[in-house]
Amino acid sequence: MLGVAMYITIKSLLEKGLNKSQIARDVKHDWKTVDKIIKRIKSNQSFPIKKPHPQKLDTYREQIIEWMEQGLSGILIYQKLREIEVKISYSAIKRFLAGIKRKENIFVRIHTEPAEEAQVDFGYIGLTTDINGKRRKTWVFNMKLSYSRLDYYEKTYDQTVETFINCHKNAFKYFSGIPKTVRIDNLKAAILEANFYEPIFQQLYKDFSAHYGFTSIPCRIYRPNDKGKVESGIKYFKNNFVLGRQFKDGDDLDRQILYWLENTCNRRVHGTTRKIPKEVFHAEEKHLLLPLPLNNFEIAKVGTRKLYHDCHVFIDYNYYSAPFEYVGKILEIEKTKSFVKIYYENKLIATHPTISGKGLFSTSNSHYPKSILSGKRLKK
Repeated sequence: MLGVAMYITIKSLLEKGLNKSQIARDVKHDWKTVDKIIKRIKSNQSFPIKKPHPQKLDTYREQIIEWMEQGLSGILIYQKLREIEVKISYSAIKRFLAGIKRKENIFVRIHTEPAEEAQVDFGYIGLTTDINGKRRKTWVFNMKLSYSRLDYYEKTYDQTVETFINCHKNAFKYFSGIPKTVRIDNLKAAILEANFYEPIFQQLYKDFSAHYGFTSIPCRIYRPNDKGKVESGIKYFKNNFVLGRQFKDGDDLDRQILYWLENTCNRRVHGTTRKIPKEVFHAEEKHLLLPLPLNNFEIAKVGTRKLYHDCHVFIDYNYYSAPFEYVGKILEIEKTKSFVKIYYENKLIATHPTISGKGLFSTSNSHYPKSILSGKRLKK
């Protein structure tokens, strides 16, 4: 059974006009399963919660995969099953885990249409020298258009959501357009919980994808071939660009990447398609990409805050109110130069204009109980 977030993803793709076969292909699920979800969406039915089943080990397959994705060892999975009174030997567990891993190595090669999809990932390339002469851990961001195999690479010094979004913006600018979907790795920057069935996207990345008009689809941890094109791109970058090169500083690294991208990477005959990516892109794909937005996306500052008993959170030396029902809860904060948005479990619960100055309050009376507003419990 699919999780709520996958239900939301299917609903989003449906709203973009995709049919059930296209959606099933994008989310990598049987079309019959997708059809059931679509029928629920169209009839406004609530999403069913998965109920546990007793007895056979196969019953716990998805739970076991979830534990594997969380990094639990075989012995810990064995102990967890024993805790819920599943009578099974440790050797049987080991065989079961090995069987899962073998099956995940089998995959069907996916072919995509022009402008339909891009795949993204980060790859670590070692220590490099920045413009201040400091040696820093360095990653490369890669976005690859799945049809033409046109690549965009950019060096980064972190994997924060802000960096992730800026790299996307630069890639779209390089392509002069936007693909319909972006298939992402289970990065902390893009997914809070690395679980394909319950991908909880950070609100900032969700806002960004909505602003640019693409749908983001996560890759499943134990299904690396969901994102095989870009992972091979990371390997290609390391073997064909990084090895044997020296970089004076960060600016020099940027210049060398761009020169190599324009004159080697995207002009070579691609090993899989046997075509030149840049030629395919200009002839068959570029004109089908979605246009870049007219308005720039303002990257917000994000974080978490606790809602105090006065129904306010403290953000950058000022105070913003939120509904009293969430007092004591940890809330997610999104702040730009223009606005402050407050969320609880990805649900928007309050919006305020950003305050300039310090020690000031932005308060909505609707965030207090009526009894307090009427003066019955108001403290003097």
